[in-house]
Amino acid sequence: MNRTVRSVATSLAVGFALYFVARGIWWIEQPTAPLLMVLAIAVYLVVVNIAILGDGASVKMPMWSAVLALLASGVIPVLVTFSLEPADRTAPFATWYIGALGLLGIVCVVRRRSLIGWLVLVVLVVAASASLGFVVALNLGLVGSIMWVAVARLLVMFWDRAVRDTERLAEIQQAVSAWHATQRVRQRERRLRTQFALAVAGPVLSRVVAARGALNDQERLDARLAEGRLRDELRGADLLNDAVRNAIEAARRRGVVVTVFDEGGFDGIDEARRKAIRDELAVVLSRAQTSRLIIRSSPDPHVAVTVVGRAGSRSSGDDDAVDLWHEIPR
Repeated sequence: MNRTVRSVATSLAVGFALYFVARGIWWIEQPTAPLLMVLAIAVYLVVVNIAILGDGASVKMPMWSAVLALLASGVIPVLVTFSLEPADRTAPFATWYIGALGLLGIVCVVRRRSLIGWLVLVVLVVAASASLGFVVALNLGLVGSIMWVAVARLLVMFWDRAVRDTERLAEIQQAVSAWHATQRVRQRERRLRTQFALAVAGPVLSRVVAARGALNDQERLDARLAEGRLRDELRGADLLNDAVRNAIEAARRRGVVVTVFDEGGFDGIDEARRKAIRDELAVVLSRAQTSRLIIRSSPDPHVAVTVVGRAGSRSSGDDDAVDLWHEIPR
């Protein structure tokens, strides 16, 4: 799309440049110094083609090309003026440079050299006013050149804003797509984890339902362990492997209250390091001698997992009874 718009704009610019050159060549009256007129036309052809087609890989015009356009805007009106008698300077062929230099200013603006484009216009106004008079120059096309440069500047501003908004919208769409993909992956992971946990806890839960809660001590323990396993799989599956699951189950069989929270502590950690963290966690849990264990992972820049052991029970309210504190670095 951008290439198509640029091709159309380039074709229009070249076409208008040739139109103004044709106007300059179509002499009604013989110039007193035709070589100066021919030189002005030749300079314009070279400069405008460099401005339009030079460095086609970039939209922004090279600075040397912009400076060349500014210098040409001062030279061309002088050459045209000195090639004609004062009485012929208002003829249609003699004022070709007003529209031509206006086009050159537009090209500079479109190719992101707005300051040079306005300077070209200022030079044109001064040169045309000195040669023809300000009011006469306005009547012979200077108003159109000023208006078209201003319109070009506005269009460039709106185009750049539209491009920025389009890029921002594309980024937002990509972010939304990535978020949806992440959510689908997480939903699938949760579904798989739930299926795994239900496969383990399903028989026990079926026994509870069948017995209508009338369970013996061993069955109550199995039900409590199954409920804990199900909760662990839903809350912190990234923290778990077989060794960690076995260590948590062994702790619960000893009467320890174990709580697992995963809040993104493994984000950005490679799989090898995750395995090492889980193995270290399993060792810590197997050695823990406490009444309550809290296993928590969070997106801390230095610590991946924190294990806290408290001597008090959940209902004791003793927040200071911490007898285990172990941090596993990222």
